[in-house]
Parts: sequence; structure tokens; C-alpha cells
Amino acid sequence: MEYLFGPVPSRRLGVSLGVDIVPHKVCSLNCVYCEVDRTTNLTIKREEYVPIDAVIKELEGYLSQKPELDFVTFSGQGEPTLNSGLGKVIDFIKDNFSLYKVAVITNGTLFWDKDVRDGVNKADVLLPSLDAVSPITFLKLNRPSNELHIDRIIEGLIKLRQEFRGKIYLEVFLVPGLNDTESELVLLKNAIKKIKPDLVQLNTLDRPGTELWVTPLSQKKLRDILVFLKPLHVEIISKPQTRKQIQSFNENISDGILETIKRRPATDKDLCKILNLNLNELNKYLSDLLESGEIETEEMNRGVFFKIKPRNK
Repeated sequence: MEYLFGPVPSRRLGVSLGVDIVPHKVCSLNCVYCEVDRTTNLTIKREEYVPIDAVIKELEGYLSQKPELDFVTFSGQGEPTLNSGLGKVIDFIKDNFSLYKVAVITNGTLFWDKDVRDGVNKADVLLPSLDAVSPITFLKLNRPSNELHIDRIIEGLIKLRQEFRGKIYLEVFLVPGLNDTESELVLLKNAIKKIKPDLVQLNTLDRPGTELWVTPLSQKKLRDILVFLKPLHVEIISKPQTRKQIQSFNENISDGILETIKRRPATDKDLCKILNLNLNELNKYLSDLLESGEIETEEMNRGVFFKIKPRNK
């Protein structure tokens, strides 16, 4: 499959079929924590980055087999709302395979554009992000395209809530020393009150991000922030089910990763080429193997490498 990946176990959406409609790495942000590497095309220009008719044909072939899915999810290696054909694909799914729920994982930066809001109006769940409200922290953390301004982004999210009839789960990705201070959290809380999402989901680093100095927030600090944001409806994003419990989890992929890095350590991009996997799909398996203690990471000249963890560690 060229544009579909998975199904994979998702921490937020259960068993999810991924739909990737922008090339690596086309995005309006260049976040320090991104798990799919640095943005190479930093833009807010919307166009048909991949052929939408080809995406629809691939979806039709796959969904016609009636797979067991919790969601069809637009995510991938860039920002899906940058593809001008996003709405056309969502409409196709809802018009032809209405038993499947549709989710869009987005950085939330483009909803000031009515065309973007209209394009997602048939989705069931939108998962935008808002990590910072102060302009300085927004620049440090999310490193946006020059045309983006945080006030306009928040106004777009407010308009989205007024028009969208599905669920909105707003993600806040927390990075120690940047957006976990009281002053930043006060600004976030006030903005979230205006946006009125159905749910706020707190997240932190799961595996190495773009900048290696980024570290995860402790579980205690996450719980403290959850309490601080009350009475908003807030949760900490939990780990997915154990891989053994997920029907879609492919043990052959895990085994392939382990067999590959037993020979020599490899980067995520190396593994994608060797195993012919989408980077987002690979990340699910890498996260699971890291959590289980079977592998570990090491920074080398060419980036972060994954290797077998010695038994005595």
C-alpha cells in the first residue's frame, strides 16, 4: 500500500488504519519533539501533494474487504490538512463506507481557513494540538512557518468548535522547561476554555524526537498538570493495549526489526527502507519494543540508532 499503513494500535484511537496524504516531511510546523524528524518543506500552502484519486482507489480496495477497525485515521509523515483534497477523501469514506469512523490527527494550525474547516466537517473525531499560547514559547517549541501566528491559530480552533459537530480531542504535548511552567499553563488553560474541546489529552515524549535534548515529562508532573487544568475534562494519554491483545499487531514486523538490528544498529529511516514500512507505522512497533526493554537507542553521527538492549542492563 502506498498511501495506507497499518492497521496499528493507537494510544488514542484503538485499532487504526492510517492514511498518509502528504510526503515526508511537509508541515506547517517543525516541532522539537516530532517523532518523524525535521520538517523539510515548512509551508502553509495547500495543494494536492499526493494524487487523491489514487488514495481513494487504495481505500476502496482495502475497505471493501470489511476489515475490523476502530478508525480510519488521517495522519502520517506531515500535516494532512495541507492536502487540498482531504475533504474529498473524507467524503468518499463517509458516503461509501459509513460504518467506519474517521479521525484526523492535525497540528491544528490551519483552521482559520474556512476551506480547511469545511473539508473536515464529515469526520467523526478531530485531534488538533495546542502546545503553547505565548508567542515566544510557540516559536521555541513548534518552530512554525513564518506566516503563522498563535493568536490566529487559536481563533481558528474556536471557529472550528463552533461549526464542527463531531468530537474534538485537543492534545497538549508537554516538554520540560518550555511549556510546563505555571505562567504557560495559565495561558493554555484560558485558551482551552475558549476553544471548548470535548477532551484535553496531555502527552509527552514516547521515543526520541527531532531534537535530542527533548526529554519526557515525569508522570508525577503530568498528574500535577492534569489537576491544575481542572475542571476541564483532561486525561493523560495512556499506553495502548499490550501488543499480544491487538489483532492487527503484526509480530513479523517486530521480529523483522529485532533481526535487522541484531546484525547492526539502524535508524528509523534505515528500518523503513529495509522493512518497507511507513514511518508512522514503524514508530508504533519501535515504541512497543522500547517500552518492553528489548531495544534501546544510541546517538551516533548519523542520528539516533536503535539496537538490541543487552540482557544485563
